[in-house]
Amino acid sequence: MMRTIEVFLVIIIITAAFIISSFFAVLPSPRQVSPLNLRRLALTTLQTLDVDYDLSETVFNESDDLAWGQLQIALSACLPPNIVYNLTAYEVLSGSGTELYTPIRSISNAESLGVASDAASYLVASSNVTFNVIPEKIGEHGGGGTLYILNCSDSNGWWITGYTAHSLAEDLYKLLSPYFQTTIMVQNTTQLGQMLTGTSLQGETLQNAVVINTFGETVPIPTEYCQNHTHANEGYEPHYDSEAEMTINYTRYCYTLGQKTRQYNWTWASIVGYPLYYVSNTQIFANDQNTYGIYGMQKVFRGGINAFLQGIDNQTYHYDNTKITKWPGDVHLSQEVSGYSNYYGIYPSPHQTSTRALNTSILNDFNLIVALYIFNEVDNSIPGAVYRHIFNTGSLLALGLTRTPDIRLTALGILSYYEPRLYPLEYTASNATRLVVLQLGQVGGV
Repeated sequence: MMRTIEVFLVIIIITAAFIISSFFAVLPSPRQVSPLNLRRLALTTLQTLDVDYDLSETVFNESDDLAWGQLQIALSACLPPNIVYNLTAYEVLSGSGTELYTPIRSISNAESLGVASDAASYLVASSNVTFNVIPEKIGEHGGGGTLYILNCSDSNGWWITGYTAHSLAEDLYKLLSPYFQTTIMVQNTTQLGQMLTGTSLQGETLQNAVVINTFGETVPIPTEYCQNHTHANEGYEPHYDSEAEMTINYTRYCYTLGQKTRQYNWTWASIVGYPLYYVSNTQIFANDQNTYGIYGMQKVFRGGINAFLQGIDNQTYHYDNTKITKWPGDVHLSQEVSGYSNYYGIYPSPHQTSTRALNTSILNDFNLIVALYIFNEVDNSIPGAVYRHIFNTGSLLALGLTRTPDIRLTALGILSYYEPRLYPLEYTASNATRLVVLQLGQVGGV
């Protein structure tokens, strides 16, 4: 019984002590326990005000009282009612390695910001200033420097759903022409045939050029390489292989393309799908279609890419219809190319779908190395890469992606492979930038 009384007395004493200490304790205010981050609020507010460049425009119109009045209304609307502010714009003057900040104009809603305040700064540019860079020209220091974009009006494309070869060629021209010394749109198969004989189209350098095939799984074929043409190209012996499911295929032409790529050290680019699966010439094949209703082409099947790689490796031509692709599905942009994406300002989706990835076995079979992984290797297959022959005699850029082509990947792959540098322009415009500082304080409440 005495033990129970002792425990009860101890409980009473401890409880009384806790109540008395709580009564005399000084607790911090809610503002001290969980303070408002004024600096973050200030920066977010400045970014919100400049989302449509309204802040930038107003800051450079210091004499426009109406614009500054509207800015103050917008600023007040962005902030909680218990926040006081002072916004000041500074002119930035540079010279002799130093910068001088001269206040131009201020707006405020209070005489004082109190004892506790914080601020954020935001640099804005004048609307008449353009930020730009000068790209280094590919081939400027090492020969080459010609970009050929196949834009043949007498050919049809396949596996470029939603686009035409012409529209893709125009977009590639806009993206890549600033990086090359010469860019030529190959307008028909006659001009392509001229290239294959080693004759320039506009006095350009043929050696070490880049050739982009914008026709997807199809490649344009000049008339002299087609069936029953009586004037075969010099050094080319027409050879036609047949299978039960088709009458003629033109793998020997694909072999010739591989040989020319080797001879002139070209980088041949296939933008989507299974490379060299069809050949197209709308005049010669006017009544032939690819079994999907696209006329003007003949199916080459899987032998096309095999023959092309035989040509790059200088192997003796033989017909080989072996499948050398896999279906990895979801694939991811390589870390190296992702880095170049930021450098060149080209941003394709980092995730793509691949159903035509080339097997890694082609590296040993045709003496190739992967000079650049555009997409990461998946299950012994390579969804996108630049393959270079071990003797540096020709390269192949192949993107084994599904249907709708993204030419940003082609452009990014070529730029990542050749690595042209970007030189920032030097600006001489005066009064091009101004600094805006927003200082915030908090009043009222606890």
